[in-house]
Amino acid sequence: MKANIKLGNIWGIPIGLNISWFLIFALVTLSLSTSYFPNTYPGLAGASALTLGLLTSLLFFGSVLAHELGHAFVALRDKLPVKSITLFIFGGLAQIGEEPRSPGSEFRIAIAGPLTSIALAGLFAGFWYFTQDIVFLAAPSLYLARINLILAVFNMIPGFPLDGGRVLRALVWGWTKNYSRSTKIASGIGQIIAFTFIGLGILSLFTGQAANGLWLAFIGWFLQNAASSANTQLKVQERLRGVTVGQAMSRDCATVNGRTSLYQLVHTGVLGGGQHCFFVEDSYGQVQGMVTLHDITRVPQSKWHFITVEQIMAPIKRLLHVAPNMDLLAALESMEAANVTQAPVLAQDQPVGLLSREQVLRYLQLRTQLGV
Repeated sequence: MKANIKLGNIWGIPIGLNISWFLIFALVTLSLSTSYFPNTYPGLAGASALTLGLLTSLLFFGSVLAHELGHAFVALRDKLPVKSITLFIFGGLAQIGEEPRSPGSEFRIAIAGPLTSIALAGLFAGFWYFTQDIVFLAAPSLYLARINLILAVFNMIPGFPLDGGRVLRALVWGWTKNYSRSTKIASGIGQIIAFTFIGLGILSLFTGQAANGLWLAFIGWFLQNAASSANTQLKVQERLRGVTVGQAMSRDCATVNGRTSLYQLVHTGVLGGGQHCFFVEDSYGQVQGMVTLHDITRVPQSKWHFITVEQIMAPIKRLLHVAPNMDLLAALESMEAANVTQAPVLAQDQPVGLLSREQVLRYLQLRTQLGV
């Protein structure tokens, strides 16, 4: 889930908003200010209800952020990288860079979010108890206590990728000692639950509850896609298990002299040879760096005659590189952590190929076609 707006960093984790968040924020604010607060507290209406609705919505999404930070905190404690936290239409998503290494780690990370929401529900309930006579404080406190409790309960539904599904996977993983089997079971139950939501949504449409029906169906669709993606990812991992970088890498990354102009490189190497990346060598034949099609397109065409390849290359020592005998899945995890789509393959400090996500996809498709 891509963040369109960056809010800052917490514990070194980028926090952002997806553009879809604004839709749900507006809907929650509208519902609170025009329905919930005026109906529950007749004295709240007009500008007062709108102001309280805005503040309560912000606190609600602050609670969602705290839920995701609960996951992130435990993941960091377990030495797992957290790439980002994004708030979007369905709540929040903490993107953890690696899969948990043990059932215990999976369980701790998964349960941390709901426990955080339960703690917030207790905190807001306590605040409501001591401020019942002050409507402006009691009204949002009671709502936030209820919604955090609902958030915890909903997330504990035992269907992957919800927190409850991850807890289920951790328990099955610990029992069977089989990560693949536990993922298949959790994602399978997740798809059943997703189709149940879709079915309830369709049923609601026929009973005159169009808004609720569409929302339930939308949630079911999202969960089904997520569960299906987890199952697909597992199949990919199983098919690539035991494969080395050398088996999947491309050996077609040509070499070019660093003094070559970009104009010459484009018209001979790119357009003439169909190449997308080049290792750059000096006058002594030593590889100094790498240049890609993306690097070239960042330079205005009017300067291609005057800019040489070595002026825009990325030095080889600064690039993430992998070895040909490295496990392919480990290499892909390193690339994911570094947020790069390709990496040079070095053997004894000399480039022997290029590993890219595109090349891995082609390799995977070929293995699938051959049935190996």
